[in-house]
Amino acid sequence: MTVIEPTFEAERALLAQGARVVIGVDEVGRGALAGPVAVGAVAVRTGRTDPPAGLRDSKLLSPRRREGLREPLIAWSDAHAVGYSSPHLIDTEGIIPALGRAAAAAVQALGVDAADLAGSVLLLDGVFDYITEFLPGLDVRCRAKADRDCAVVAAASVLAKLERDQLMCELGEQFPAYGFAQNKGYGSAAHRAAIRQFGPASCHRLTWIH
Repeated sequence: MTVIEPTFEAERALLAQGARVVIGVDEVGRGALAGPVAVGAVAVRTGRTDPPAGLRDSKLLSPRRREGLREPLIAWSDAHAVGYSSPHLIDTEGIIPALGRAAAAAVQALGVDAADLAGSVLLLDGVFDYITEFLPGLDVRCRAKADRDCAVVAAASVLAKLERDQLMCELGEQFPAYGFAQNKGYGSAAHRAAIRQFGPASCHRLTWIH
């Protein structure tokens, strides 16, 4: 199977058309049974060079390769952040509002000033805009497979994956029965068996356990 490398073409075109900042946004952990959902945001401005070699959608990279991209991506971006929504929020409000709140937290944590943020373009992976309800007035552009095709979105996916995986490993030390270091909260057979044996922990999404 041919692996498509993300490029900086879409971002460069948007910046040339007058966008003050291009912000890539992508989520990690949406389908997990435990732990928060994470949304990464990466901001770039005019003058950025092509992204670090080997960048891919986080799902296409091994843990070692993702870790190897951490520092190069931080150095390449103008700003980066990850926002979270808790399992409790997912249970009480649903996954889409949880994604929106996490995305808003990530974008606000970038530290982009109000004028530049107002003149930015947000490239969101997927076909549904879950951001605007929580950050109205921004130019959000949904793009299917943006994490595959657009460097700034792929960077957001990698950095969010790295942060969330680290958090799940920490939860694995707190709740060793569920194997979070291996499954990262997703519904592996061993994880589901542990839930049946021990019941859910406080970090589980209760509405997602069947």
